[in-house]
Amino acid sequence: MFFTLKWEANKLTLLDQTKLPASLEYLEIISVAALIDAIKKLAVRGAPALGAAGAYGVAIALLEQKKENWNKAQLLEKIDEIRNARPTAVNLAWGVDQVAPLIDEGFEKVLAKANSIAEADSKANRQMAKLAADWIEKQVSKRPIRALTHCNTGTLATTDWGTALGVIRELFNRKVLSEVFADETRPLLQGARLTAWELSQYEIPHYVLADGAAASTIARGEVDVVLIGADRIAANGDSANKIGSYPLALAAKRAGIPFLVIAPESTIDRNCPSGAQIEIEMRNENEVLELNGIRIAPKASRGYNPAFDVTPHDLISAVVSENQVYEGAKII
Repeated sequence: MFFTLKWEANKLTLLDQTKLPASLEYLEIISVAALIDAIKKLAVRGAPALGAAGAYGVAIALLEQKKENWNKAQLLEKIDEIRNARPTAVNLAWGVDQVAPLIDEGFEKVLAKANSIAEADSKANRQMAKLAADWIEKQVSKRPIRALTHCNTGTLATTDWGTALGVIRELFNRKVLSEVFADETRPLLQGARLTAWELSQYEIPHYVLADGAAASTIARGEVDVVLIGADRIAANGDSANKIGSYPLALAAKRAGIPFLVIAPESTIDRNCPSGAQIEIEMRNENEVLELNGIRIAPKASRGYNPAFDVTPHDLISAVVSENQVYEGAKII
């Protein structure tokens, strides 16, 4: 039906997620500058997708080096710019770091490695979906299951299938899921624009709800499990995800329902001791002060716009990767 990113004819084609759900449009990326712009404006987003985009970005840089006659120092500078385009999402840097050591071996080696990263992500998505769905079926006795999710963690956030939304798809295919509550996810509405769009594509029954309604919906007993993705998971299990994830964990803990983080092993940063060391990206204040370019706050108001928050590991029932279920978020 659609794809998030694809390499063909020496260019990276990206689904422009800023245009959804109004239109399905693709960007053809042939320069480092264009890739960084796509990453920063969230045309491509989601930790696993950023990992693949970062890897393909190194291939783009090599092609552009040949065209622009960059020396190696200039090439490395451009690669570093890709790596640091979004600081919280560890997968972007991880994808670049997997491929960059191969630049002296040539473009074909770099491209082959980037392709393998994308293919591995697709397989990992489906494996973690099965592991998490198995765990949920054992832990949640009520049938059918009602799930709540935040932001977008589906095919749009990965190379294929999805992480947390992939688990929801797996539960739906097993015929044990009744409905999904998809938080709108302010200020950029990834839940309302992207997750709801994907759920519609898959014909999965769902509601879009205001972020401020999520905790009380959980408290009323209308949700059986909360599933989110992650942009970085610290060694102690603390998890950084889209802003608004932390209050869901608090509500789930109080209600006594599972709160799961679904993410590939590449999202686990074992060099980061805890969530306190995770850099939180601060985005443009106009994202909260304006709506579709129209000012909705007084002129004197300032905008505070952290893109992520950190959920402490003691609020997480389990982290699920393609390799295993880390119960109690016990990574190490």
